[in-house]
Amino acid sequence: MHTVLLILQVLFAIALIFIVAMQTTRHEGLTGTVGGQVSSQFRGKLGRDEQLAMVTRYIAVGFFLLSLLVAITSPR
Repeated sequence: MHTVLLILQVLFAIALIFIVAMQTTRHEGLTGTVGGQVSSQFRGKLGRDEQLAMVTRYIAVGFFLLSLLVAITSPR
């Protein structure tokens, strides 16, 4: 069980690195980020950056939960 969790954790880590590397950087500062979020909420479909941000959140939460499970199930 612990070995499966470790393998999943490594896969989530690789996926997280890959997804973050695919995202574009923004040099707009805090006001550009807040303004971008408000204006993007009124569009119908999510753009590429918004989709990548959503996938990044899910993978990051999964990685965090897997890390907790690995720590709990580790042999002492």
